[in-house]
Amino acid sequence: MKDVGLSLDEEFPKPLTDDILTAADVVVTMGCGDACPYLPGKRYEDWPIDDPAGADAATVARIRDDIDQRVRGLLASLLPDLTLPAR
Repeated sequence: MKDVGLSLDEEFPKPLTDDILTAADVVVTMGCGDACPYLPGKRYEDWPIDDPAGADAATVARIRDDIDQRVRGLLASLLPDLTLPAR
């Protein structure tokens, strides 16, 4: 992520709790299938993302870029008037 100017030094996985689900407009999961919490009435998107654990740098970059494009598409669908800078 440092390649694109982001630091993950203070980041860590966060649990998907009922409080987070309640506050969310869209819940994006990445391949958790039936194990994910579900709250009726929420918009869910499951993105089948490859696991970067143990992958080489080129594969991790491809996964990062895939997530980036998916996030940009989601933002565009939620906020069509928002203009995001190109990466």
